[in-house]
Amino acid sequence: MDDEVGKLMGNPYVETLAFFSVAVLALVVFLTIFELVTKYKDWDEIKRGNLSVAMATGGKIFGICNLFRFAILNNDSLMHSLIWAGFGFVLLLVAYFIFEFLTPYFKIDEEIKNDNRAVGFISMVISISLSYVIGASVT
Repeated sequence: MDDEVGKLMGNPYVETLAFFSVAVLALVVFLTIFELVTKYKDWDEIKRGNLSVAMATGGKIFGICNLFRFAILNNDSLMHSLIWAGFGFVLLLVAYFIFEFLTPYFKIDEEIKNDNRAVGFISMVISISLSYVIGASVT
């Protein structure tokens, strides 16, 4: 059975489909986790036209997918890629909490929920930027 799976994964189309499927599933799981730790409901706010939430969520999506990009490029197996992307996600989540902690003048989540676009933009840029830093260390 392992030999058959190995043959299938040797096909670049099947391998791409496998990486894509796992990355999309993990993206949904990781976004759900992010939604659980924020004080607003991402998709409800986006539906209402809250551009700040859309920017912050877009930054998270880009950051997570960028972590997968690095993990796939630097690992030979789907499992190792998923492990490294998961580790990168944890670091991205930690960065979110550090960002919230290091801004004592206001609450990031409240500002984003109130459509403060400057805060939403900074949140997006932090997610994207740190995904490159984290991704560069993925081995």
